[in-house]
Formats: sequence, C-alpha cells, structure tokens
Amino acid sequence: MADMLGLMERLERAVSRLEKLSAGSRGPPGDCGEVNGVNGGVAPSVEAFDKLVNSMVAEFLRNSRVLAGDVETHAEMVHSAFQAQRAFLLMASQYQQPQEGPVAPTASVFSVLSSGPGLPPPPPPPPPPGPPPLFENEGKSEESSPSRSALFAQLNQGEAITKGLRHVTDDQKTHKNPSLRAQGQTRSPTKTPTPSPTSPKSNSPQKHAPVFELEGKKWRVEYQEDKNDLVISETELKQVAYIFKCEKSTLQIKGKINSITVDNCKKFGLVFDNVVGIVEVINSKDIQIQVMGRVPTISINKTEGCHLYLSEDALDCEIVSAKSSEMNVLIPQGDDYREFPVPEQFKTVWDGSKLVTEPAEIMA
Repeated sequence: MADMLGLMERLERAVSRLEKLSAGSRGPPGDCGEVNGVNGGVAPSVEAFDKLVNSMVAEFLRNSRVLAGDVETHAEMVHSAFQAQRAFLLMASQYQQPQEGPVAPTASVFSVLSSGPGLPPPPPPPPPPGPPPLFENEGKSEESSPSRSALFAQLNQGEAITKGLRHVTDDQKTHKNPSLRAQGQTRSPTKTPTPSPTSPKSNSPQKHAPVFELEGKKWRVEYQEDKNDLVISETELKQVAYIFKCEKSTLQIKGKINSITVDNCKKFGLVFDNVVGIVEVINSKDIQIQVMGRVPTISINKTEGCHLYLSEDALDCEIVSAKSSEMNVLIPQGDDYREFPVPEQFKTVWDGSKLVTEPAEIMA
C-alpha cells in the first residue's frame, strides 16, 4: 500500500512539472500564431485525447470510486498517468517541429575520428582462412602401411607379375599323380568331443512336502502320493477343500462342505457325502468321484478320464464339461451301477433361425 501511495505522489509531481513547462512555453495573450498547423485553440491530438478521458476513463474512475479501497487507489494512479500524458501532448503541440540538419558523409566522419588525438584508425579486418589441405593424411597413411605400398608396386608390374610364380611339374599335380589323390582322400580320424565336466541335470521332478491341513476355512490336501487312508471328518458348511498334485491316493470327506476342487491330480479317488456348491475337476487325469449324498453341479475341465458314481439323491445334478475326454457317469441300478458315457462329439446344424447342437449319433 505504501508503494502505491509513493507512486501516486511521483505521478502528481510529474504532472505538475509538465503543466509548469506548458504554461511557460505559451506566448503572450494576444499572440495567436500558428504552431504545428494549429492556429490557436487545442491541437487535434489533444482534443481526441480529451474525448477518450471524458468517456471511458471517466467511467472507469466513477466505478472505481464506488468500489473504493485498493481499486480506488489504483484508479487515481491511472488518472494521474492520463493527466501527465495530456500535459505532454499539450506541450508537444505548442512547439515548432525542428528543421532537418544535412547528413554528414561517411568519409568525413572517419576523417574527424582519425584526426582527433588519441583515436587511432581501426585496424583492418583479418584475412580469411586458407582452404584446408586436400590430402593431409595421405603421406601418413602410406608411411604407416608398407604392405600396402608393396601391393601397389606388384600390381604396377603389369604382365611382369607372373615372373615370380613357381612352375609346377606334372608329378606335383593332383589330377596327373594318383598317389597324391590317395593322400588327399585319407582323412585323419575325428576326435570325439569330450563331455563337459558339469554334472548332468536331473530330469526327476522336484519333490514337495505333502500338505494336509485346515488353513482358515480351506482344507489343503497337496502333494499326497500312495495315500489311500486320507479322511476329513470334521467339516463345516462354510469350509472348502482344495486338492492339488495328488497321485495314486484316495480322500474321503465326511459331512457337508461348501465346495471341492481337484487340480492337477492323477489316479486320484474322491468320496464325499454332501456338497452345497460345486465340485470342480481341472487339469487332471484318471479321476474317480463317488457321491454318497447330494451335489448340485459337477464341472470337468481339461481332464482325461473321469468316472462319476452318483447316488440316488444326486441323480438331478448338472454335469458341465469342456475340453475333456473319457468321461463316464455311473447310475445306481439295484446293487450295481450302469455306465453312461458323456458325449465328446457334437453335431451343430442351422434350423433356419438359430444353431442347434446335439450329440453325434455315435454317442447316442
């Protein structure tokens, strides 16, 4: 705020000085001579400036005074600047335009500068640099490569270059000497490559420790081999079972459980009572599953060989299969089971409005 007040004071002082200079430069009251093409009155430039101040600038000042505060202070500074500009325009319009002095030639200017004491003439510009050498490294390269010079010297001999060749007699020619041909056909026995001293890599898969534990609400049965007595007896409805990488083993799950997943297993048997969700078989081979109670859905994906033994209560379950083969469902009939294969081949036809897919006749 102090800076703005100081700036206003400086502008007001400048306006006062310009008004004094303008007042002092005016002629006597009776002198109405023509100045800068204006015969008395105000110059057109000052008149146009007054119109601008009385219209837009005056409206700006009125609105700023209504807002007051810093806006009003800034408006007063602008007003002072416009007053200083008008005083300058008024003073300039009251003076005669200066007449033109002749332009001095360049030679006279240099003569005046050179004739003065202590002012020697400027030095001439330096000459332009010469052209670069065309073959600067030619001598160095030839000196550094004597074999190259000798090669060009031999090539420059022309027909005389054949004089240095040695004559080959008939007994030294392979096509005229059978003994040389026999020597050429005899080859030295090839050497058997010595095996590297590094130890051979083992092709056996890495062994993992078997897992059989309850982790939170998830039963983990992993890496079990040749185990036919695996039993999960204490189950709850919210628990799930995940069976991974088990071979030649059998697992029995008692009670009711939420879901069961069999992943990457081979020659594995599963017996369970009830599942309220889904039983999934993924990426497995030669799996046997027996349902003792109920299960709503059984899903088989990417599996080769899967036998499903259903109970009387599980005959309404849905079997969903994809990318699998050798699937069979065994339905109880009396004291025995009857086997039904799950279709693997399908036939799709267009009935005029949609595609209709059904098992191929070979599976019907």
